[in-house]
Amino acid sequence: MGIVIKQSIQNTVITYIGFAIGALNTLFLYTNFLTDDYYGLVGFLLSAATIMTPLMAFGVHNALIKFYTSFKSIPERDNFLVLMLYLPLLFIIPVGFIGYIGYDQIVSFLSKENPIIENYVWTIYLISIAMAYFEIFYAWVKVKMQSVFGNFMREVFHRIVITALLFLVHFKILTVEQFVWSLVGVYFVRAGIMKWYAIRAKFPKLTFWIPKNIVSILKYSFLIIIAGSITLVLLDIDKVMLGKYIAIENVAYYNVAIFIATVIAVPARAMNQITYPLTAKFINEKRWIELKVLYQKSSLTLFVISGLVFLLIVLNIKELFQILPEAYSKGLFVVILISFSKLLDNLLGINNSILYNSDYYRLTIILGLFLAILTVVLNMVFIPLLGIDGAAIATVISLLLYSLSKIIVVQWKFKMHPFTSSSFKVSLLITVLAFAFFYWDFNFHPIWNMMLKSSLICIIYFLVVIKASLSEDINNLFVKYFPF
Repeated sequence: MGIVIKQSIQNTVITYIGFAIGALNTLFLYTNFLTDDYYGLVGFLLSAATIMTPLMAFGVHNALIKFYTSFKSIPERDNFLVLMLYLPLLFIIPVGFIGYIGYDQIVSFLSKENPIIENYVWTIYLISIAMAYFEIFYAWVKVKMQSVFGNFMREVFHRIVITALLFLVHFKILTVEQFVWSLVGVYFVRAGIMKWYAIRAKFPKLTFWIPKNIVSILKYSFLIIIAGSITLVLLDIDKVMLGKYIAIENVAYYNVAIFIATVIAVPARAMNQITYPLTAKFINEKRWIELKVLYQKSSLTLFVISGLVFLLIVLNIKELFQILPEAYSKGLFVVILISFSKLLDNLLGINNSILYNSDYYRLTIILGLFLAILTVVLNMVFIPLLGIDGAAIATVISLLLYSLSKIIVVQWKFKMHPFTSSSFKVSLLITVLAFAFFYWDFNFHPIWNMMLKSSLICIIYFLVVIKASLSEDINNLFVKYFPF
């Protein structure tokens, strides 16, 4: 776990820096520098582009990690890397052609409820291409166990640039329309920098021949398109469907709520940058004992860390909404629901990595496809009835069912699960603190209230975790940096 813990800590710090900048953008700059409808438009466009990304990437970013270590010679690996750069064009070109031919019909469908979308439909296609190639070049360096710079580019770089662009809008140097189109440039610049770094890390000899296992690679890539699309549908289709069924400013309120809850997923995102290729390596080399240890340790470590983040968010959310524009308080219920689902998702540890890097990913795809359809149906039912709360309910039901199905598949096929006795103890700690502090508020300004309550929660939480030795990895880190 040495390299995992080291890069996970670095990635966690970087990711939280990115989220801090994102919080500035999401909670204050977007809400004050853009009107609600344009903020909703930005959320809609980025969510739609994110959903299209697996299609544009042709599943290459996952296939690259899964198959890279299966090639033993340098020429084979070089050839494989070059092949991975061309495969996405098999989808990017046809999709662009279809978009050009059917542009009027696509625009009419997407902008029926909100005409503001009409002039920006092409940004979805362009941003999705930039996102796809960024993920491919990031996977390129992850197989070399170098995840930190790519994580900085993924979590921090574009947010810093967007902050600058928002200030340009505020000072009327950019129009709002120019800002929206500038987002396309931000994502392409990010992909270009990632390409430069990937080539520096590993410059392949530009030879090209068809690998012997090309059928397996193509089959896996195609199925991963479906798997990746399913996951993103479960995560982002709610924002797209909100823009379809109700006034687009509600996407802005929902987007703020989701952003707050997503902070809980930061430790998992950080750890997965290094555990994903490591999981592929263990599976390719059939090192099952080490895989089980990584599975359970990653689950417990993530649960302890994300449990604290969950408490800090849920127990301070009322005060946080007091310092935001009043309309955004509509997302209170959304934050609580999505936060709970993110906490349970972290409890799964490297579950996704195990499934996507094994021969059983087909089962997950079948289950995920069913749940993606269920998500769309639930959103169609709940959004018209309950608005953004309905979208949250639909999303949580689908995510919980999807998580449960993945645990069952891993237990069935690998005879392992992520839970230990410490998992139950951490659950008990989180539950007790949640009930103890939820209705306990100080009669101070909301910011002072949050600071004082958060300090108390952190002290109690860490004292119990360390004294009860709930996580070996966290205790080792504590002893290393606080040896008194």
